[in-house]
Amino acid sequence: MKKSQKRSLTIIFSIISAVYVLPILIVFMNSFKANTSVKTETFKFPTGDSFVGFDNFIKGATFGNYPFLQSVGNSFIITVISVILILLCTSMAAWYIARVGSLFSKIVYYLCIFSMIVPFQMVMFTLSRTADDLGLNTPFTIPIIYLGFGAGLAVFMFVGFVKSIPLEIEEAAAIDGCGPIRTFFMVVLPMLKPTLISVGVLEIMWVWNDYLLPYLVLDRTKYMTIPIHIQFLRGSYGAVDLGAIMALITISIIPIIIFYLTCQKHIIKGVAAGAVKG
Repeated sequence: MKKSQKRSLTIIFSIISAVYVLPILIVFMNSFKANTSVKTETFKFPTGDSFVGFDNFIKGATFGNYPFLQSVGNSFIITVISVILILLCTSMAAWYIARVGSLFSKIVYYLCIFSMIVPFQMVMFTLSRTADDLGLNTPFTIPIIYLGFGAGLAVFMFVGFVKSIPLEIEEAAAIDGCGPIRTFFMVVLPMLKPTLISVGVLEIMWVWNDYLLPYLVLDRTKYMTIPIHIQFLRGSYGAVDLGAIMALITISIIPIIIFYLTCQKHIIKGVAAGAVKG
């Protein structure tokens, strides 16, 4: 590739990157502005009277009767349990599907693939009532619902990677006396590390930022997640403090951005391994 072409591509991708990064920078700038300045000087840096320091962060964290730290804790509990459940269950299911090869395993695999194209809106109206009836409306039980919605993509990626693992390795483990469970956890699971990391990162980003599913399922008088807490930042007569909202949005996105930037190379490696191999 010529230097002129490389320079052109660099400019193009820099512009695209700036387009994606700009909204995050705007949110970050407005989190330090007064509420009126957010409305009238949205794209300006916070200076002078518009700069309020960390007042918006304190105001947002102490607004209302529901503690913001409790919302953070609920989001953390839901994310951790959901991701662990998805990784464990779907990796075991993918290993079964890839190795057994029966009609039943093929049906399960294609049902998982089909679930990826089913719109959430088709089931959202009955989901709330069903979750209440089954007791799935708490931070410790809603991960079961996340397992159902997140299994499709995870199984698809895991099956592609499991097929690339030489069967002779598992046969050698069986000769050494390993049963199926021991073979999976001691032989197969460590080899799934690239796909485990990539699926885990994708699922963490989804569950942590999800608003609609917790809003429909959780008992909001007892439990709130960060997105739900931000949505309830309203004063009397529906007044919205945009500065406080921007501050809490900043708090919620910074951890996930840092986590994603740290693990992005594993995402690319895992997606390529799960989609191409096999």
